Amino acid sequence: MLKRFFKKGLVEAGCDEAGRGCLAGPVFAASVILPSAFSHKLLNDSKQVTEADRNTLRPIIERKAIAWAVAKVDHTEIDRINILKASFKAMHLAIDQLQTRPDLLLIDGHLFSPYFGIVHQCVVQGDAIYASIAAASILAKTHRDEYMLGLHNEHPHYGWNENKGYGTAFHRKQITAHGISPYHRKTFGICKEEWSKEMAE
Repeated sequence: MLKRFFKKGLVEAGCDEAGRGCLAGPVFAASVILPSAFSHKLLNDSKQVTEADRNTLRPIIERKAIAWAVAKVDHTEIDRINILKASFKAMHLAIDQLQTRPDLLLIDGHLFSPYFGIVHQCVVQGDAIYASIAAASILAKTHRDEYMLGLHNEHPHYGWNENKGYGTAFHRKQITAHGISPYHRKTFGICKEEWSKEMAE
């Protein structure tokens, strides 16, 4: 059973990101303020929820949340400032958009760059503990997956409709065969290697 709040009486916004470990595409983040009575039997850490159930949960969360927002930081910014800073920036951008100002930010993970004027609490594996973080994980994941399906239509040979930009064996094989796309992160592993090869030619 997911916990509904960290501290009773506060307006709490759960925050999480999706796409941090990908080789291509943006990192997405979501921030969600849920009603204190919100619960749903399917709600859990997005990694523990099937794609079909995530897609079922998304409109329910968006309709019933007191406030929610999703933001992204693209691959070029990730390469420029690094993925950790980009993840924090995406969370800040999502918090910026909330129509209700929270008293407390519940952050999935053990690190965060403080958001001016709002205290935060980092929670390791928080998306499996607090409902608001789980909800944020669902929104970040589903919005990012939807975005990557759009990019897949531009570059279908990388299989982004299936791997969503993660470094699967097939994705890595296709990078070796075709080189990197304009959406790949040039500072990440095999993409960095391929980019170096292209620059040397």
